[in-house]
Amino acid sequence: MPPRIPRQPAERGPNRVELDARLSAELLSAMAGARRRAARDGDRQIDTAHLLHSLLECDPQVRLVFDGAVLARLLGYLVQRSIGYGLQWQSAVEDSGSVPVVLEAGWSPAAAFAMDAARKRSEQRGDTRARGLDLLVAIAADAECRAVEVLGRAGVRAAELESRIEAAEDEGGLDELPS
Repeated sequence: MPPRIPRQPAERGPNRVELDARLSAELLSAMAGARRRAARDGDRQIDTAHLLHSLLECDPQVRLVFDGAVLARLLGYLVQRSIGYGLQWQSAVEDSGSVPVVLEAGWSPAAAFAMDAARKRSEQRGDTRARGLDLLVAIAADAECRAVEVLGRAGVRAAELESRIEAAEDEGGLDELPS
């Protein structure tokens, strides 16, 4: 019996070198981790929860956004997903309805949209490279994506993340995020 969702073709769109030049080392590492996690979990697409999990593992600035207890809860939910919590998500395309269904190879529509939004946020900031915080803000802006569901289960109000991150950036760093 063939799979209900066909495998995606090799990456297309901007060439790999061009794309990599527009992303920070931490974000590239998070993307690679999300790809490995999706493959290991048997998921056909990389979704926003894969990206969130890898961001938390790879990017120290993203970890600073959350206090220790919240970070532990987030990682706990994301690990549970790998061992069964997210089984209802397997074989289903993550599509929150807020973005057009245009699939980049291997990426859910919501994850592809978040990656694009992260690059645009970095450009608005005047930075040539998108960072993990740019992707976190982009993910949190999609109230219907899987990562926002995980954030909510851990007690994080995704709608407040952007203002908290921007306030910390305006203050000069993320060492002390406003409550």
